Order: sequence, then structure tokens, then C-alpha cells
Amino acid sequence: MTAFLDTWRARLDAYPQALLQLLMRFSIFWVFWRSGMLKADNIEQAIGLFRDEYKLPILPPEIAAYLGTAVELAAPCLIVAGLFTRLAALSLIGLTLTIQFLVYWNDYPSHLLWLAILVFILTRGPGPYSLDALLFRKRGAVNSITSTAAPATLTRVEPT
Repeated sequence: MTAFLDTWRARLDAYPQALLQLLMRFSIFWVFWRSGMLKADNIEQAIGLFRDEYKLPILPPEIAAYLGTAVELAAPCLIVAGLFTRLAALSLIGLTLTIQFLVYWNDYPSHLLWLAILVFILTRGPGPYSLDALLFRKRGAVNSITSTAAPATLTRVEPT
């Protein structure tokens, strides 16, 4: 039984992280893009939502509606393209936390899922199939916001 589990663990460990990074980027793209497009299609209705339902304490509804719509449209595009991915993920983390704590605090299961994906993207980067990798690796730059370098791996030491 142990050999069977070891075999499956090895197979799962061999799954390319680059494909997982790409999947995460596409998955989170659709969540925010769809929401942004709905607001952009009828900005007056979006302003009404911000005024009557969201009731953010800091910004006037007009500014909040335009700002929220812009973030929901721009950041997912950057993430799916893999351009300034970590910065875009950080902006969506801020948006998600705002939604969670100031708007829909009962919808935490969805928000936790979004945060898990966004934190994965923030900590692991966009991967090699991204514009970040293309642009910043060519110059040899290592930038904490855009770096796609793989994390250090731990070597498993078997007891003797």
C-alpha cells in the first residue's frame, strides 16, 4: 500500500507547476472580468448598487463604481496575460477584502476561494507562460513584484 501511495504522490508531484499557474490565472480572470463587464454595461446601475446596496463608507458611489469597474476589468486582463501579475493580484486581493469586510461578509466561502487563488498567484508568480517571464527574464531582472522564479525546493532526507 505504501508503494502505491508513493507512486501516486510522485505522479502528482511531477505535475508541472506552470500549468497550474496558467489554470489559476484563467480561473480568477473570469470571476472578476464577468463582474466588471456587468458593471461597465450599465454604469448607472452600478452607481446605484454602490449607493443603495454596497454603501462603502469611504468613497462616494460614483467614484467607487468607476474605480471598482476599472479594477475588475484591468487587473484580470493583466493576470491572464501574465503582465505585472503580482501587482494585479495584489489589487484584486484588496478588492476582495473590501468586498468581504464592507459589502458581503456572509459570502466568505467564495471570497476565501478567490483569496486562495490570488495568494497562490501572488506567491508563486505567473509562471513561464506569461509576459512577465518573457519581458523580465530577457533582461535578467529579478523583481519582487514580477519575478517568476521558482521557490527554493526542500530536499527530502530519508532516515537511515
